[in-house]
This record gives sequence, structure tokens and C-alpha cells, in this order.
Amino acid sequence: MKGVVLAGGTGTRLYPLTRLINKHLLPVGKYPMILYGIERLRQAEITDILMVIGKQSAGLYTDFLGSGKEFGVNLTYRIQEEAGGIAEALELARGFVAEGERFVVLLGDNLFMDDLKPFADSFVRQPEGTAKVLLKQVPDARRYGVPVFDGKKQGRIAKIEEKPAVPKSSYCVTGIYMYDTAVFDIISQIHPSERGELEITDVNNMYAAEGRLEYDILEKWWSDAGTFESLHEAGRRMKGVIP
Repeated sequence: MKGVVLAGGTGTRLYPLTRLINKHLLPVGKYPMILYGIERLRQAEITDILMVIGKQSAGLYTDFLGSGKEFGVNLTYRIQEEAGGIAEALELARGFVAEGERFVVLLGDNLFMDDLKPFADSFVRQPEGTAKVLLKQVPDARRYGVPVFDGKKQGRIAKIEEKPAVPKSSYCVTGIYMYDTAVFDIISQIHPSERGELEITDVNNMYAAEGRLEYDILEKWWSDAGTFESLHEAGRRMKGVIP
């Protein structure tokens, strides 16, 4: 199984810090934010990892991470030329992942304490052509994509509603996804949203509509460190997590 870390976002909510440096390289505790996702993959025995990054800080990524050898992984880099959505960034993994191979996708600003390996092992046992998302119970689900659970099939999601005014559950879809190469065919079928991006929610909803979207739930602390408040909280939580 391979890993894909998507770290090409511009981080507008963290401006003006992100005017100087990509948000995924901002310090969280003792390390740049991006290192925590890489370490979580390594701990799950996923060491062949594709980094999808933007042009702005490409040199800083390679200066710090290099080949990944220092951190026990093997890194490959691809550049997302312009911000065109998570699904567009994911499409850059085509060719990195062998036909039929399964892989884990992390958004670079997702920080969490759970061990990925049990979730990855569970995904390997799923039927070919299915997908998995990891969920987290949150105080205010209106800020996120919210799953609507399939009442007929346990462990399945019927659809995902993006930032609903009245959420149908208290869970959000985190930036942790699991696919096989069938996802690239689905990406080729979706169209840009009103904001001109290829949305990962549209990808996941195509799986859901066909009864092919399963889920697991994170039990420990999780954050998408995209605001100053969440970045500060992440720094306190993650300090000392990596030896």
C-alpha cells in the first residue's frame, strides 16, 4: 500500500503567514506540520509516499524532507501548478499508484493521534473498487462535510453534505481517504464546482451513490490546522509526539 499527501493548498485562512511559506510547512510543536502525516504513514508501514505540493515552497519541501530517507520513507514529488481542488491534486497520483493498488490519502493539514494501521488493514479487506473515509465526532459539524449514514447497510455512507446548515449527524469527514486506482476513473467523470475546483466530496458521493463508500471513526484527537486557533491548539497537542 502506498501513501499520498496533498499539500498544495494556499492556506488563505492563515494569511499573512502563508504569504511567506506554505501552510503545511508552518511549525506545529517542534516540527513542520507536514512531518506528522508522513510519520503517521510510516508508523502504519506505508513508506512509499507521493507528495503533491505547490510551486511556492517546493524548494523548502525538498530542502527539509529530501528523499525521505532521514524519516524512514521514500518520497516522490509532483507539483500542482494551480489550486484546482483536492480531487485535481489527487489525480496527480495517477501512475504513481500501480493499477489495482490501494493507497491512503492524507490532507497535509490534518493532524491526529490515532494509529492508521488498523484502518488501512480494514480497507485492504474491503471489496475492490470501494473507498473508505475516516470520520470524527465534532462539536459543530456545520463547518465540514457531514456524512448521512446508510440506514440499510451498516458501515456505509449514503451521501456527504457539504457544510449543511442543519447537519444530520455530529460527525465530519476528515481529510483521510482510502482508495484504489478506480478513483481516477471517477475523478475523470466529475465537473468543477461553482468555485471552479474538482471537489473530493463529489468523488466520495459517487462512491456513496453506488453503495461503495465505507467509513471508520477516529477516536482520539484530530484537527485540520487551518486557522490560527487550531494551529495554536495543534502545537500544544503535538509537541513531543515524534521522538
